[in-house]
Amino acid sequence: MKTVLLSGLLVLAHGLPVLAQQAAPNAKTKAATETPATPDRARTYAATIRPEELRRHLTVVASDAFLGREAGQPGQKLAAAYLVQEFAALGLQGPVPGSDSPYLQHFLLTRGTHAPSGYVQAGGQRYEWLRDFLSYGAMLSAFPAETALQPVFVGFGVEQGAYSDYAGLDLRGKDVVALMGEPQDARGRKLLRPSGRAATYWDSGLRKAALAKAKGARSIFLVTFAPTKEFSKQDVAFTASLREPVFGLTTPGPAIVDTVREDIPAGMGVYLTSLDLGLQLAGTTLPGLREYVRELERAGKPVRPSFQPPATTISLPQGQEQLTTENVLGFLEGTDKKDEVLVISAHYDHLGVKNDTIYNGADDDGSGTVAMLALAKAFAQAKAEGHGPRRSILFAAMTAEEKGLFGSEYYTANPVVPLANTIADLNIDMVGRTDRKHSPKRHFVCIVGSDKLSSELHAINETANRTYTKLELDYRYNVPNEPEQIYYRSDHYNFARRKIPVIFYTTGEHADYHKATDDVDKIEFDKLAERAQLVFHTAWELVNREQRIVVDSNKP
Repeated sequence: MKTVLLSGLLVLAHGLPVLAQQAAPNAKTKAATETPATPDRARTYAATIRPEELRRHLTVVASDAFLGREAGQPGQKLAAAYLVQEFAALGLQGPVPGSDSPYLQHFLLTRGTHAPSGYVQAGGQRYEWLRDFLSYGAMLSAFPAETALQPVFVGFGVEQGAYSDYAGLDLRGKDVVALMGEPQDARGRKLLRPSGRAATYWDSGLRKAALAKAKGARSIFLVTFAPTKEFSKQDVAFTASLREPVFGLTTPGPAIVDTVREDIPAGMGVYLTSLDLGLQLAGTTLPGLREYVRELERAGKPVRPSFQPPATTISLPQGQEQLTTENVLGFLEGTDKKDEVLVISAHYDHLGVKNDTIYNGADDDGSGTVAMLALAKAFAQAKAEGHGPRRSILFAAMTAEEKGLFGSEYYTANPVVPLANTIADLNIDMVGRTDRKHSPKRHFVCIVGSDKLSSELHAINETANRTYTKLELDYRYNVPNEPEQIYYRSDHYNFARRKIPVIFYTTGEHADYHKATDDVDKIEFDKLAERAQLVFHTAWELVNREQRIVVDSNKP
């Protein structure tokens, strides 16, 4: 386009008489003076990502033969073997030292199943699990055998600026008892409302749990204002999910202070209690608690309670077993900048078999897995033809994402390439369908996290799309306080929390999300190919540019 325009301008500048004086070049002269156009190799290799190739892989990965690919189960092992076979066929290296297969990063998960006999004994009374208290979310039991608690009442359990319910308290190894909600003044106005933060910031029990964990507590009991009768009615809605098996890393990595994501702190017991149990744990009565709250309102700052928690024991039995599962890793070595590495990730596990029904997870995340394979093939072909990337690429098929992002958590705690050398993670999870918010005619992809740590990464992805794929880029999941918390719900987040720039490519949830109907016949392979090509173009720029991208921001 530019060349044609420039030629036209030259004609206008010199005029027809000048052209008439020039001899027409012969074929030999023309061939000698013209410079061949530089091939757009990014476009060439992106074009190898084709719908038919994606369909071929997904027909295998999301087949009944793989039994839903549940982490630690036979179907996941079959899927891992298929990925190893494909990585090896592409010539990727296995980068895992000391493994029985250099492509497999093995690790242990602990699977826990709660027994129905949990209890708390306080003030001479016994309080039952699922009637008087329950676990906050799916978590391994912190008290599988009868244990003496060391309860410490901390009011509302908040700390902000000069306001601290923890001032002067040693919480190391102890058990926090905190009221739900936030402290108020005598007029009912919340005392903690700094600019730029919602007034309901501390209404979340998870934020209180994270703070208690940071103070060294081993557990926290969050006291609701529902009497036992009302509390037990609410429990019914959670009973089925609380009886489901729960998972955790058998050997968690080092703790990371995370002030953004709302999640249960690793290794910590987090419990909701009825008002009746909460009063016993705090060592007071309802009138005594009311008087404490009134004193706090009058003072407008934390006050020390006049009551003391009694001796208390807890037992929350849980049958536990260990399962082995595997990340599958394939490494493509770069050229002059090979020590710097881009990670391209997707999780290959799904939900397995439930009630004799196989959950194949064609979109979640079969689509991302086969997109990753297609990218690996494109870059491997480029290298074989002498146009390999300057930086290295690690293709990471993560396991146990559905159990709690454990594959990526394990990898980032035990990387095969130093995290300091990891320039970014491009994570692909659910990119094969059209969600409820878009017309089937629209060609789009949702972009999450691209600007949260690196402005350059965001700009590179935008330019790649503008130049090549021209998709509609939807940023609705990227806004602060996004209600579905998508930024925190896939494997990229374990890289982001370690300050490694990320992009999460997804198309969001649809009617078949986490259902047995998430099958291959519903995948839109033409759109899947387009989305994978966008990831390829972004990756091509990241691995071939002169300077690695900067980390210049930290957005929630």
